[in-house]
Amino acid sequence: MSEAEIDSLAWIHVRDRRLLSVRTEGKAKFYLPGGKREPGEGDVAGLCREIREELGVELDPLSFRFFAVLNEQADGYADGRRVRMTCYTAEHRGEPEPGREIAESAWLTSADAHLCPPAGQRVLGLLADAGHVD
Repeated sequence: MSEAEIDSLAWIHVRDRRLLSVRTEGKAKFYLPGGKREPGEGDVAGLCREIREELGVELDPLSFRFFAVLNEQADGYADGRRVRMTCYTAEHRGEPEPGREIAESAWLTSADAHLCPPAGQRVLGLLADAGHVD
């Protein structure tokens, strides 16, 4: 991974053939829930923390399943920076509700891909190709 690359984690959660996405304060696009690890934090611990902060739900660490690693153009960086996003599915407890920095959440279909940055578009495409989202 290069220094200019953003290393992040994302939770892939599909319900009723729609992908859960979030929009942070001050942003126009919808992102996959998740974020960056803190120093020394592994994938499971980091994603559990991020999802708890963003959506107020508890991910089940024993239910994590690898989904994909994406390497896409990072949104909002004029220098061509890329994001390396490791994505997982996981069971959860609680109902996802927008937390402190989240302006809103949405359940998106492949027709909504234009509302997402490249990584979200790619995930929606993969899920649509597999028959998991409309």
